[in-house]
Amino acid sequence: MKKLLITSACLAFLAACGGGASTENKNDSAAAPKEEKPAAEATDISSNPDYQKGLELIGKNDCLTCHDVAEKKIGPAYQDVANKYAGVDTAVAHLSHKVIAGGQGVWGTVPMTPHPALSQADAEQMVKYILLLKTK
Repeated sequence: MKKLLITSACLAFLAACGGGASTENKNDSAAAPKEEKPAAEATDISSNPDYQKGLELIGKNDCLTCHDVAEKKIGPAYQDVANKYAGVDTAVAHLSHKVIAGGQGVWGTVPMTPHPALSQADAEQMVKYILLLKTK
């Protein structure tokens, strides 16, 4: 139930981000493309295969016990992780290793539980989803 609520909240947030931009300036053709582009990007994230598969895998595992998309819980918010590792070429490999092996110290003293039963491919897919949540 909690996972469904979080997924619904994420989708509502994405819909709210671009919902009103295209209706405000219907007569101004020069301004319309600039406003529609961010709305299209917000919509496109949910149709991204990495987003869909990563969200599915996170929902099947215990990730949401310690993490939230936008707010810090026991561990950092996914958006904070995405912002910190944005543009880092080795982020997927580094973070997927941390998901499997666990870790401590980057986000405080609370250790991240290791997930040794998770495959490397699944961990990488989950990290790709998280990195798509960048807000900066």
